[in-house]
Amino acid sequence: MNEHSEWSRARDRLVDALALLGFPEELGEACARHLGSPKAIERMIAYLGYVKPKKAELVVDEMLAIRSEIDAWRAKKEMEEANAKYNEWRWNHKPFDDEES
Repeated sequence: MNEHSEWSRARDRLVDALALLGFPEELGEACARHLGSPKAIERMIAYLGYVKPKKAELVVDEMLAIRSEIDAWRAKKEMEEANAKYNEWRWNHKPFDDEES
């Protein structure tokens, strides 16, 4: 299965889940675009099934919360990778103070 069709199916499930709660299709489309990945969309669908929000504001708040968690996770992973590269560099290079003159 290719990534685009997986995303499209997840988007369609999100649109359907929101429609069952009485929200317009456009809200589902916008949420799917902002969430960006099938996993994030699935998290949103799970929230909708569990909470069954009555207001669009609650839907948007949860979508923003999921997006924020994803962004924070990515930033953490980028920092960990940069730190690992720095530590590897420090391990493999002598500091200037240790070099003989």
